Amino acid sequence: MALGLAAALVIGFLFPTVDFGVPAWLRLPLSDWAEKTMQFLASGLHVGGLTLQQLTRIVAAGFDAPIKALVAVFVDGVAKGSGFNKVQIVPPVSWLAVAIVVVFACHRLGSLRLAVLGVVVTGYIVLFGFYAPAMLTLINVLGSIVFAVVAGLGLGIWAYSDDRVYSAVRAVMNIMQTVPIFSYLLPTLLFFGYGPSAALLATVIYAMPPMVHATVLAFRAIPPEIVEYARMAGCTPRQVLWRVELPTALPKLAIGVNQAVMMSFNMVIITSMIGVGGLGYLVLQSLRKLDIGSGMQAGMAIVLLGVLLDRMTMAYSDRVGRAKDRLGARQYGPLAAIVAALTALSIALPVLQKWPSAWTITSAPFWNGLVSWINVHLFDWLEAIRTFLLLDILNPYRNAVAVLPFVPVLVVVTLAGLLLGGTRTALFVGVLTAFIGSAGFWEPALNSFYLVSVSVAAALLAGVPIGLFFARREAWRAPVAFFLDTLQTLPTLVYLLPAVMLFRNGDVSAIFAISAYAVATVIRYVIEGIRNVPVERREAGLMNGCSPLQLFVHIDLPSALPSLLLGLNQTIMMALSMLIIAAMVGTKDLGQEVFMSLTRAQTGTGIVVGLCVAALGLIADALLKSAAERVSRASKEH
Repeated sequence: MALGLAAALVIGFLFPTVDFGVPAWLRLPLSDWAEKTMQFLASGLHVGGLTLQQLTRIVAAGFDAPIKALVAVFVDGVAKGSGFNKVQIVPPVSWLAVAIVVVFACHRLGSLRLAVLGVVVTGYIVLFGFYAPAMLTLINVLGSIVFAVVAGLGLGIWAYSDDRVYSAVRAVMNIMQTVPIFSYLLPTLLFFGYGPSAALLATVIYAMPPMVHATVLAFRAIPPEIVEYARMAGCTPRQVLWRVELPTALPKLAIGVNQAVMMSFNMVIITSMIGVGGLGYLVLQSLRKLDIGSGMQAGMAIVLLGVLLDRMTMAYSDRVGRAKDRLGARQYGPLAAIVAALTALSIALPVLQKWPSAWTITSAPFWNGLVSWINVHLFDWLEAIRTFLLLDILNPYRNAVAVLPFVPVLVVVTLAGLLLGGTRTALFVGVLTAFIGSAGFWEPALNSFYLVSVSVAAALLAGVPIGLFFARREAWRAPVAFFLDTLQTLPTLVYLLPAVMLFRNGDVSAIFAISAYAVATVIRYVIEGIRNVPVERREAGLMNGCSPLQLFVHIDLPSALPSLLLGLNQTIMMALSMLIIAAMVGTKDLGQEVFMSLTRAQTGTGIVVGLCVAALGLIADALLKSAAERVSRASKEH
């Protein structure tokens, strides 16, 4: 593949006078068509005397109502009047009551260690004055998770029960996982308007695919004899589902819930752009003002919330898997009494209702001081590194990629698909490449290829040695897993803060953030690939006198190659998902096109560009999975 692209590049240089751009007959006004289609759906399509947009706005109001009710319960309380005449009738639930419930749930689900984490997270949020925005974030995230889990579970069960449905659902889910986050906001804004309901729907669409995949895998892992025994006992299909299959699949379903949680937190900052508020809005506001200190401490609150929910869902998964007892009704009563008592007491003691601003602490001066220290003491070094990377590596490579001719690239990609996966794969990747060209975004797509390829290369350079180092060190297994899990719970925008702090806006910051976001995936797949090398192969190599280097080159690497290729595929997917976020620091690629479409409310353009990003991801996915399958078959034959 790389040799083919190099050949295409040489062709472009050898024949500079020949127009190797996208042929005129292939260029189609797809953005205009998409824009007109969306406008027709919104205003021209009538259902029951109402336009579809009016109908969806009514649905949005229905979704907004429970969210506003929860905000009243946990944040604002119930009041009458306004301004100086505003009188609170019912106070919100006391922050101390919420903290007690969280810590108690952590202890019941996990252990004392998880309870301590609950204390740390709630303490940080309260002491730093983030309780109200944190509750807004939590309400929106938990609401999105509930809808994503229910919808994903239903769709996954349907796909599991019908192979034809599964094929269609899997294709749609793969596209959904590669479409940029911002692209989901554009149609939801058009139909649902600014507010919590649009954010909820966008988050549900983004977080649902992992739950669908987890549901299908969980149901397929159910031993057939359990289902057969239930049918022989006279259970109806509904009884088999609810009393046998669901309880048996529950541990693996909990993993899907965990993934939905993490995906929802990735949307926290993005949805803050459409009027949701919360912690994401604080981070976004700080980034716009280049207030690194405020952004870092608000970002840390998001990180801590994400880590806590991640640990709680994983603890629940482990608890279900070991069939532990659940929280009994007898324990709900005292807990509810404590919540009610503390909330009532907060009327007389306002400190229980809202932590006084005079008692809050801040780490913003520390982070801002760190930025100042870096600018004073390390500016010359960092600027030298930045200049070297730009002038000697990034700009020459970007300029070379920018002249890649469309037709030779189309031929090379199609041939690669034919050699690796056969006719179907060749047709698939060829059509996707032609789609990018016909949409009129070939040049931004090449810039995206440049950013992603450099970022993935940087992630591989950093992640592969680390993964190899820890792969055979079992004593480090738990701490490394904890570190990687923590990295993967960080919201995407948080990675931009240290990047901008070190290298300012531009391609270097974007590549730093993208590679930092993707490196955890590289490390994880390298560790798993090397650990899963068959023991008998290594023993045979040792018996034949192989040195450690020979053992790695001739046994470990070939055996782990299928897993490593899948890891490379996932790394590319992670890098593509960061493209839109990186557009905030001034890149010029498909991410920037999507970002500009959102700011200009160009729904059609945003959807088409998002599909172009998805096309890049699907091309890489098809080629790398085909390569992994070929390598795996060759490995089994030998």
